This record gives sequence, structure tokens and C-alpha cells, in this order.
Amino acid sequence: MLSNCEVVTPRATARSGGGPAFVLSRGVVVLFAVACGAAVANVYFSQPLLVTVGHDLAMSPALVGSVVTLTHVGYGLGLFFLVPLGDVANRRRLILAQLLLLVLALAAVATAHTATILLAGMATMGLLAVVTQTLVAFAASLATPARRGRVVGLVTSGVVMGILLARTASGFLADLAGWRSVYLASAGLMALLALVLYRVLPRHNGVPPATLRYGQLLRSTITLFARERLLRLRALLGLLIFAAFSTLWSSITLPLSEPPYTFSHTAIGALGLVGAVGALAAIMAGRLNDRGLSQRTTGIALALLAVSWLPLAFTRSSLCALIVGVILLDLAVQAVHVTNQTLIYALHPDAGSRLIGGYMVFYSIGSATGAIAATSLYTAAGWGVVCALGAAISCVAFVLWALTRHSIPDPTTQATDGGHSLAVGTSTDG
Repeated sequence: MLSNCEVVTPRATARSGGGPAFVLSRGVVVLFAVACGAAVANVYFSQPLLVTVGHDLAMSPALVGSVVTLTHVGYGLGLFFLVPLGDVANRRRLILAQLLLLVLALAAVATAHTATILLAGMATMGLLAVVTQTLVAFAASLATPARRGRVVGLVTSGVVMGILLARTASGFLADLAGWRSVYLASAGLMALLALVLYRVLPRHNGVPPATLRYGQLLRSTITLFARERLLRLRALLGLLIFAAFSTLWSSITLPLSEPPYTFSHTAIGALGLVGAVGALAAIMAGRLNDRGLSQRTTGIALALLAVSWLPLAFTRSSLCALIVGVILLDLAVQAVHVTNQTLIYALHPDAGSRLIGGYMVFYSIGSATGAIAATSLYTAAGWGVVCALGAAISCVAFVLWALTRHSIPDPTTQATDGGHSLAVGTSTDG
């Protein structure tokens, strides 16, 4: 079994279990990224399809809106109740089990003929889609501290692509073969990924598993939040940036589906291709974090996030302004997201699943809150007020960072300098 500071390289010959070493090659990291993107895409497929699904199942507008909310609620529950299992269970088996169950949930959504079955399937799908975070923690555990930022950045770039291209893929498939084809195709992809990962993933966890019962595991997640000020701060920043992110992406379908644009599902989904530029930010942020520039990266990204809402406010009159705003917003959000994950994982690599799962609970809360607020405000007051909300959230995040940037040490620098990860009981508050 790897120690927390051991490097996974082709020269490593054996682990304590006596088996051959696992090589964390770039190709394997790319596979992690693809799997993460494909899994998390399931949470976002519905956004360009809400109107069509509502008409097909005779759902009221309020009930249609709950599709996104319930999916994120399921995702949030999975982050707290399932992701921490990666610290006590074999991550390979956990990942494969979740993928296979996800196939069943997707099949239920694809064949749903009542709103009740659809909503239950969406919530279950969200619950199981947290396999993404188990994969992120697994990849991070296999990387040396000196390369962890790059590995997390590359894997997170896959998550970015999955989130944004989900809209493109679902819009295209819905126009081609109906909304149900989106979930049938995804079910097939999840089954294929389960087969590939079964053959490729190492049988070890990368870090020694915690000897905790399930109840203790969940309580320890809360304890980590109570103890680690950095974790609390970065979780709050995560909530804010994804509230801003969701404010845009949950509501942009509405003005684009109305005059003067009246875009199709495919055209609206294609906007995700523009936002996919954010994947570049994920990779670049990972490299900057490895160089000890996490604070500077965070500050610049949050400033760009606030600025992005200025061109977005002109969406109704200029597609160019919309594209510029989308690029700036996605670059900013993904740079902060990668930085957050790299920093919090470095606190306690042996509790990586709990740290990332707990952090992502705040992501889910932010995403759900942004979606509900944006769609409600758009109906009541229009696009301008939605942009004002997004700008306000972004400015709060920047001010929070500015007020705290000098008060908390960088654990990635400590880990790299010292050659060892921090112990679980060590606090970084002082």
C-alpha cells in the first residue's frame, strides 16, 4: 500500500501487498477525466430538455423546475453519504457498483411515463452520479504531492467538459431522436465505462483505508469541517462560485428560447462548446497550484467571475457579449474549483474522499440555490435581475477571499516542502 508521499511511477516494483505497481500514466489520468465527465453529465442533461419533458409528461411549470432541484438534492445526499465510503472501502469496487446502479437509474428515467417515476429516477441518478468525486479522490490519491495539482486539474477538466457538453449532447440527441434517447445513450456509455474501468483501475486504494465504522465516518466528515478553517473557507467559496455558475446555466435557456433568438435544443446546447474553454482553466490552475500560486490564481479568477456578468447583461442584444461572458465565467469558476480541491486534499490525503465529498456538498447547495433563484427571478423580473444576482454573488466571493487571503497557510506548499502529507489530527488554523 502506498504511503501518502510515495510516487506512483513505472519504476515502483511492488507494494506491501506484493502485487505489481500501478502506473499513473497520462493516459490513465485522461481515462479518469473521461469517466468523471461522462458521469457528472447526467446531472445536467435535463437543462435544455425541461420544456419538452414537461409537455411529454404533462407536468406543470413548477414540477418541471423541480427536475433540476431534485437531481441536485440527490447529488448532495450522495456527496455526504456515499463519497466518504472511498476512505474505508475499496474504491475500485465502489466505483464499479455505482456505475452499474447508475445504468439502472438512467434506464428508469428513459422509460418513465409518469412524473413520479421521472422525479424518483432523477433523484436516484443524482445520488449515484457522485461516482465522479470518488474518481477525483482516487486520482488524487495516486499522485505525488508535486504533481497533484496537475492531476486534479486534468481530471477536473473532464468534469468541466462533462458539465458543459452535456447540454450540447442532450440538445442534439433530443432534436434527433427525442429526450428519452439522451438517457438511453448515457446508460449504454456508463455500462461501457464500467467495463473499461474494471480492467484498468488498480485494485489498491492508493492510501491506507481508515478503520472507521460508517457512522464514525460520517461524523468525522463533520469533525474535519469543525477543525479545518481552510476547508470551511474553500467550501464557502465553492458554494458561491457554483451558485453564480448555476445562475447562468440554469436560466440561459429561457432568453435563448424566446424571441429574438428562438433557438432549438441543439443551438442552445452548443453554447456548452463555448463554455468548455473552462477546461483549459482547470489544467492551467492545476499547474499554478503546483507552483505555490493558489492565492493569486483564486484572486484573479474571482475578479474575472465578477467582471463576466457585465457582458452577460447584454445577452438579449448581442450573442458576442454572451459568448465573452460565458468564457470568462467558466474560466473563473473552474480555476477556483481546481484550486479549492487541490488545497483541501492536501490537508489530509488519507481522508481525501471525505474532504472532497464534504466540499462538494457545498457545491451542490450552491448549484441548487442558484438554479431556483435564477429561474424564479427571470420569471418575475427578467434577465437583467438574474445578471445582477450573479454579479452580487461573485462580488461576495471576491470580498471573502480578499479578507482571508493572508490568514490561512497553504497546505500544498507545506506538503511539498516537507515531503509528507499532514496528519489527520493536525489543524492548519494556527
